[in-house]
Amino acid sequence: MYGTVARMQLKPDTEAQMMALDLEERAKNIPGALAEYVYRMDNEPDVYYLVVMFESKDAYFANAASAEQAAEYEKMRAFLAADPEWHDGEVISAWTPGAMP
Repeated sequence: MYGTVARMQLKPDTEAQMMALDLEERAKNIPGALAEYVYRMDNEPDVYYLVVMFESKDAYFANAASAEQAAEYEKMRAFLAADPEWHDGEVISAWTPGAMP
């Protein structure tokens, strides 16, 4: 598995719009996509961490290089105070006892 962890700072009052965009993205069938998690930080409520996992490094980079993903990034970027910090890497351990609601 391969993926990214992104640190993002949202502009004030844009969380609902960002989550609506995220729901649209989840409805798409992105080849190789396995999971996504979004965290909002307790100590910095405008800071979010996005965790995305793909079945392989090739699938991850194919998505990243697609015109569709570039368009989605531009939509997302409109809600951010600055560019995200991306941290790509191989998933070397994962555990999920059951599906999240």
